[in-house]
Formats: sequence, structure tokens, C-alpha cells
Amino acid sequence: MAFTSLGLSEDILRAVAEQGYASPTPIQAQAIPAVLGGRDLLAAAQTGTGKTAAFTLPLLQRLIEGTRVNDRPGRAPRALVLVPTRELAAQVSESVRVYGRHTGIRAAVVFGGVGLQPQVAALRRGIDILIATPGRLLDLVGQRHVNLSGIDFLVLDEADRMLDMGFIHDLKRILGLLPKVRQNLLFSATFSEDIRKLAAGLLHQPLSIEVAPRNAPAELVSQSVYHVPKTGKQVLLAHLLSHGRWGQTLVFTRTKHGANRLAEQLDRNGFRVAVIHGNKSQSARTQALAAFKEDRVQILVATDIAARGLDIQQLPHVVNYELPHVPEDYVHRIGRTGRAGADGAAVSLVCADEAPQLRDIERLLGRRLPAHPVPEEILSTVKADPTPPRTPIKPMPRSESRPASRRGSSNLPRRVL
Repeated sequence: MAFTSLGLSEDILRAVAEQGYASPTPIQAQAIPAVLGGRDLLAAAQTGTGKTAAFTLPLLQRLIEGTRVNDRPGRAPRALVLVPTRELAAQVSESVRVYGRHTGIRAAVVFGGVGLQPQVAALRRGIDILIATPGRLLDLVGQRHVNLSGIDFLVLDEADRMLDMGFIHDLKRILGLLPKVRQNLLFSATFSEDIRKLAAGLLHQPLSIEVAPRNAPAELVSQSVYHVPKTGKQVLLAHLLSHGRWGQTLVFTRTKHGANRLAEQLDRNGFRVAVIHGNKSQSARTQALAAFKEDRVQILVATDIAARGLDIQQLPHVVNYELPHVPEDYVHRIGRTGRAGADGAAVSLVCADEAPQLRDIERLLGRRLPAHPVPEEILSTVKADPTPPRTPIKPMPRSESRPASRRGSSNLPRRVL
């Protein structure tokens, strides 16, 4: 199948060809005709399969055709794309810019962490597509800088991530501001049961597309682990980068402090490093990502804020310096490599404390990950992880036990979800 058979305009096809694409990916081949046909859509595709273009291309086509359901107040947007992070907002905005360059379709992107006035100015000039994170969008609506009453098309991208990040109440507020009649598209790498419940109340007789099993990593990504003491992780990583002659490498840590500390250590070892996490300003994050994409730095150290929304062509290596607490996040992390048909490698450095997380990841994947031996010269320089002492649980003295009728949850440790 070729893009020319999907019903896209010559202007859009020209932009697609300029990017070097001739054939759609499976998610694009199924989603584009459905969107052009006016169907609501519930689409799940593993990361790196062309999901963004799967809704960007038909959305541009629908706007070119002048399809309208609701009255458009002034120069207010006709399409709204909601995303969970600034990085993903920037990626979608770039996709709209690239594929819509010959169409005359106008777009704006709004997210927090940057000044409000440039975004307000873009909205005042008039736009067709608005790409937004929920919090900044509600700020602009509250200050009456944007009117959502003319929205004909709604896209929720990475909706499961929005729920994970606690955006459910913001989403409900935004949905309450939109016209009742519109075309709705839900795209995501995964769909939890909560997302399916959200879709049931949002979508009208949707077409469901799932081009890969839920939570499945890209097939072209080779995955492996090194079982290494916690104190040996930095030494092993430097060894792999140097002796393996790795090129661009994306390294994930769990915390912002850990990302900063690792970047400083790698910098002292002579590597070109940049850092991206939630405490960085948007300009700093943009500069770090640009330097990495342009190969001015070899290593990008990131927290899970970068697990979705980073589209880096030909990224050969992803390293889990620390395993994520949520196994699904592992899939999103390693999905930064092996994109658009390219091969990639994902390596995880696992210490004894992370054995439970590794078991959860392997249970999710349905298989054991192969383990590589740690070079002896590294093991000889680091201490083994200490084995925590087992403290026997002593029964509570009878005199200290509380009457059964007064027992409750007040003295029990609270679970942090």
C-alpha cells in the first residue's frame, strides 16, 4: 500500500514524500481511512510505529476539506490535540508543521514552563489546530484567551499517561467545555482498563485498532540485562560506552537527583552529556534535546518524563540505569530505540534491590531477559550489594494488644499508590 491510495491531498502527499516516506505503517494504514471516514477511533500501537502521523495526516485532510459540525467563533481552533507532556506537545507540533507546510493550516502549541504571552499572541492571530497540555490549556481558557466552542475534532494522545499523571479531573473539565458533537480520536501506546472506561463514555461507536499487543515492546529492540552491584553501575556504564564504542545513548534514571549525579560522573569521565528532567526549565530541556539530536552530546540522561514524546531517529542504545517502578514504563523507555523500522538495543543495569522490578517487567513481557556477564575487571573493583539482615517479627505482648472492637486502620502503615 502507498500513501497515494489513502485519499490524502496532493499538498499533504508532497510533504510526506519530502520526508522520504512512500508506504504507511500498519497503524497509519488502518487509522487514516477511518478518520477520513468520520469514525471515532480507539487506537493502540506500540511506540515508534508512526502513531503521531496516523492522526496528524487525516486531521490535516479533514481541515483542508472544510468539514464543519459546529459554528466557529472568530479565529478559534477547530481541532484540539491533548497530550500529557511538553516534549510530546513539541513532537506533535513539529509533525503538524512538517506535514501541513503546503496546506495553509495554522497551528499553535501551548504548555507550561514557558512564558504565557507568546502563546496568547499565537492564539490571537487565529489557528486551526491547537496542541496543548491540560494544565496550560485550562489557564488560557480561564483567562479567556481561547474559545473551545468550535472544536470539531478532539485527539487524546497518550491518554493513559495523562491518567497516570493525575490529569483526569483536568480532562473532565476540558471535555465539559467542548461541543457535544465532534469526532474523537484516542491514540496511545497502551490502554489500561481505566482508559477503556474513559473511552466508553467519550467515543461514539468507535473503530478499535490494536496493531500490537498491549504493553509490547518494539520487535526490533534487543533487550538484555547486567546483574551488577549498585556501586558498580556507573563503572559498568562507562565501560560499555567506551569499550562498546556506543554512539548516541539515552540513559534513564528514576530521580532528578540521580540524573544530575550520574551526568556529573560521566562528564568527569570525559563523555559529552546532557540532562533532561522535570526541574529543568523548558528552554534547558529543549536545548538538551536539540544537542542530543544533533549529536553534539553523546549521552542524554533523563527521568521518565522523557520516556514518551521523544522521537529520535536512529537512536541505537537505551540504558535503564535504574529500573522503573511501573513495568509499563519500561516498555515506553525502550521504545525510544528501534523506531521506524530501525534496529535498537536496550540494556538494563540491575542490582539486587531491583530484582522485584525485573520480575514484574519479565512477567509483563512474558519471557526472561537474557543476562550478560559483568567483566571481571569491574567486579573486582566494586563491593557486592549487602544482604539486608532478616529481623525476626516478635509477637506483640498480650498487654499491648488493642481490643478487637477498637482495632482500625489508623495505626497501620498507609500505602502510597
